[in-house]
Amino acid sequence: MASESMTTVMRMLESLPETAQNQVAEHLREYLLDIQDELRWDELFKKTRPKLVSMAQRAKEQIAEGKARPLDPDEL
Repeated sequence: MASESMTTVMRMLESLPETAQNQVAEHLREYLLDIQDELRWDELFKKTRPKLVSMAQRAKEQIAEGKARPLDPDEL
């Protein structure tokens, strides 16, 4: 069952001419795809966060021990 907000939006959409409905639908589709991408990114980040924190701590330790050197873009 649709929420009250969705019901309101659907009524508003239905009041538009078909061409405008299609435009709204296309914008909404693109927006939903963007949201899905963001949710996937958030989930991936949650899974890798502990490893990233560990790697950052290791890098700080190496810098403190003088084992790190500045990044040279020409060596990439």
